[in-house]
Order: sequence, then C-alpha cells, then structure tokens
Amino acid sequence: MVTGSSSGVGRAIACELARGGARLMVHCRKNVDSARELVESIRSFGGEAEMVVADFSDPSAADAMLESSWRALGRVDVWVNNAGVDLLTGPEADWGFDEKLAALWEVDVRATVRLAREAGRRMREANGGTVLNIGWDQAERGMEGDSGELFAVAKGAVMSFTRSLALSLAPAVRVNCIAAGWIRTAWGEKASDEWQERVLDETPLGRWGEPEDIARLARFLVSPEADYLTGQIICANGGAQR
Repeated sequence: MVTGSSSGVGRAIACELARGGARLMVHCRKNVDSARELVESIRSFGGEAEMVVADFSDPSAADAMLESSWRALGRVDVWVNNAGVDLLTGPEADWGFDEKLAALWEVDVRATVRLAREAGRRMREANGGTVLNIGWDQAERGMEGDSGELFAVAKGAVMSFTRSLALSLAPAVRVNCIAAGWIRTAWGEKASDEWQERVLDETPLGRWGEPEDIARLARFLVSPEADYLTGQIICANGGAQR
C-alpha cells in the first residue's frame, strides 16, 4: 500500500515498487482519474495494481481503506504512509493558519499514526513486514514562516513517532522514515525565481530532488537489503544542512 499515490512522490514510489514486482494498492483522496491512470500504467507493463479512494480526514474512511487493502491483497507486507495535505498548490493554500494546522494534524499526523499502528500490528501477527513514513528534513533544523512552522509540527511528529513505533514492533516489523528535502513536485515546478535560487543555494548537490530519488530510496528501505535498518530517519536532501 502506498497512500497518496496518485501524484508526486507517492506516484513515483508506487511505480518503483511495482517495477520491483510488488502487488500495489494505489490510494487517492479525490484525484481518481490520475490514480486510475496509474493503475492502468502499472498493469500495462505486467504489474498488478488496484485502486482505493479514501479521505483521511475521516478516521472511519482510513480504517475502512486499511481493511479493504488486507481483503484485496490477502496480506500486506509493505505499508508506505505518504498521503498529506497540499497546503502549497491546492485550494487549501488560501486557508488560515489554524485551519491548515487542523488539516495537517488530521491527515499527516493522526491518519499516519493510526494506519501505521494497525498495519504494523497485523504485520507483527504475520511475523513480518515493513512500514515506511515520509517526513521532512527541515522539521529537525527549522525553517522560517507559516509553512515552515506548520510542516515542522506535522512532519516532526511523524519522525518522532517512527522511532517509537519501530521499538514497539521490533523485531518482526521494521519501521523507517524518509526525511525528504527540496523535491520538485507541483510546487517546485512553479516556484518563483527566488525560491529556485534558494533551493540550489541550500543544496550541495546543486539541484532539486526528483520524486524518483525518493522512490529509489523507498524501494531499498522496504527491501530485504535493508533488513538491519529500523527506527531510522534517512535524509534525502542532496546534502542540505541549513
């Protein structure tokens, strides 16, 4: 299962895992056409994929999606919590601070915690599996402004939670987190010249990260090659330190 996989980083992760032979559950909240196209694309190269729609601001919808995923797949070996509220390019960008904070808490934090705990519990009963969360590199370093404060609250919580859940579920289930840096998704493609310069200035490797950079790391972290890694926050940010 890859939540929030109709676009951006989630879509790239779903494609990468499918190319590795995984049977995929593709999740979206409202971008049904894009999610359906992804399922068809995966099937076109011989992969297996199904689609599920759920709004994580409703806890019952998230719970029902998890249940349907287990029914569809028989068992789930990999659970990727990627879904989050788009506060930068969607209509939510016009919301006030408190409204944005509430939405982030419901979707990015509470849904991630609930889904990771229940998925992890079921995996532990099956004696194996891995949970992967998506964080933010600047949650630990800090970034100025409303967006910096908001995402620090949400992604900082997810990253701390990852470490504790890894201890709770060990040794049967591994839990890790990718703390992504400046990744060129929808906002990055339209960012102003000032932001484009800032990203390059802050990134020692001198470029934006691409969704595929995160996807390749995700594939490694959920694979047997990473069997000695759990409770880790892996920064994928081109070496940025500020």
